Amino acid sequence: MIRLANAPVSYGVFGLSRPDLVPLPDGEQLAAWVAEAGYEGIDLGPIGLLGDADSIAANLGAHRLGLAGGWVDLPFGAGDDAAFEASLEGLDAALAIFRAAAEADPERAPKPTIADSGSAERNARPGGGADLELSDAAWRRFADRVGVVAARVRAAGLEPTFHHHACTYVETPHEIERFLADTDVDLTFDTGHLLIGGGDPVADFGRWRSRINHVHLKDADRSVLARAAGSADPLHEVWEQRMFVRLGDGDLAVDRIVDEIVASGFDGWLVVEQDVILQDAADVDRARQDQIDNRERLRRWFA
Repeated sequence: MIRLANAPVSYGVFGLSRPDLVPLPDGEQLAAWVAEAGYEGIDLGPIGLLGDADSIAANLGAHRLGLAGGWVDLPFGAGDDAAFEASLEGLDAALAIFRAAAEADPERAPKPTIADSGSAERNARPGGGADLELSDAAWRRFADRVGVVAARVRAAGLEPTFHHHACTYVETPHEIERFLADTDVDLTFDTGHLLIGGGDPVADFGRWRSRINHVHLKDADRSVLARAAGSADPLHEVWEQRMFVRLGDGDLAVDRIVDEIVASGFDGWLVVEQDVILQDAADVDRARQDQIDNRERLRRWFA
């Protein structure tokens, strides 16, 4: 069964947020908006946003929402062993919340969504490139670290999923193939980030279907990526210039990919995402309406 969720990032709440420009919604407000828009679940967002291990189930239950997953990035590709070890404390804090949500609602258990933290050189080149890939030795370290994290997630009684993502060391189709070949962790298939990394969501979903255990449905306008090339801060440029758009407004073949996902028998959370950086009060209203529109766009498949 496919369950639809949304995420705090669609309402401007994530690492690139600009709370200096406009106040951000809190967890209670976000949960209410996501439920009102017609979604069944929500992603975790920043640790503590939706509550802690003692309160997460009640907070989401008040809105009849399940916890779909949530982003936890770790320095798999960059940083020394000490930095990696230190990052595990943040993972454990997230796992406590995921575990509590799973115990309260086992039929809608979340997928801890692990990802690479990237680096300055990857931030400077959204979209990636062969010259940015890790060396063989660095890649072996990357895969070993993923194994450490996967074991930690599974020891908590949960199954991890790995998010390929712009400006990280698993961004392009080649890097995704390398990841799938060298680890036993399945994939969060993100249609928008795959477009940025040069992939074909429809064809690549079919190729990787057996290793996909989580889906982020996201549309992207790749012209924004092209315009940001060579800017002083392309990472912020592409997000601030709205690279991610409403379903159907960008380069994603929405009907084709959703048809493919449904026909494949995929069973799990499908998280609709549209990363936005709120820059004024009007952006808050626009973000809310976009997620209502995105839900309506999917009525053909998910009444």
